[in-house]
Amino acid sequence: MIDTLFLYFQYPFVRYAMVVGVLIALCSALLGVTLVLKRFSYIGDGLSHVAFGAMAIATVLDMTNQMIIILPITIACAVLLLRTGQNTKIQGDAAIAMISVGALAFGYLLMNIFSTSSNLSGDVCSTLFGSTSILTLTGREVWLCAILSIVVFVIFILFYNKIFAVTFDENFAKATGIKTDIYNLLIAVIIAVIIVLAMNLVGSLLISALVIFPAISSMRIFHSFKMVTISAAIISVVCAWVGIIISILAGTPVGSTIVAIDALAFVICVIVGKFR
Repeated sequence: MIDTLFLYFQYPFVRYAMVVGVLIALCSALLGVTLVLKRFSYIGDGLSHVAFGAMAIATVLDMTNQMIIILPITIACAVLLLRTGQNTKIQGDAAIAMISVGALAFGYLLMNIFSTSSNLSGDVCSTLFGSTSILTLTGREVWLCAILSIVVFVIFILFYNKIFAVTFDENFAKATGIKTDIYNLLIAVIIAVIIVLAMNLVGSLLISALVIFPAISSMRIFHSFKMVTISAAIISVVCAWVGIIISILAGTPVGSTIVAIDALAFVICVIVGKFR
């Protein structure tokens, strides 16, 4: 098996998949803890559907660089979700459901009406579940993912204390002079970037698992925000790495395999937490 792995790692697309997978898993785990604690973890699923709708628009327009339209639309919807979620007439979960379902239906409708592919079902399945797209990355896409991931990581480190304050007690943070609206907006923009990057890794329907599982797994063992964040990042990176290797060796879908490994890690963390 080791010889087989070395053979596969001679191919650039396998190395690209590993690099992108580790970077996306790391960034997802960092913001996942904040989203879970703020009871807004389902935003990942909602924004992934928005990204699917934006990708459908880019496909219909036959754009070579789809990121130009997918990233701005997803960020705009993240800000919109943040604003509507604070509206007493439209609660956060209702806003997410409304936007996500609407975007998913709109995207699939566009792809059917203006279909330019002979295998529409296969294309949609690949986008929703990330079955093969992670293995077709180009060098430019890998560099773009690396740059955006580094930006997300640096922003999280620089504003760690502010994000921590906004996560646990937003009212107290506002009373101490922290501009909570700005940092909530920053969190929304970062998670939108992560969602767009993660589409190639696990697909639109499974992104929320990549954000949530590492966070709730580490919470079974640790109880401080710092330790939960660090352990969630480690769990996420290890699960992504193992999932990609298994999918390459066994020929299973990449996204589903990674999420299955994340679920297994959660069960292990629950058992370890019980003994602790």
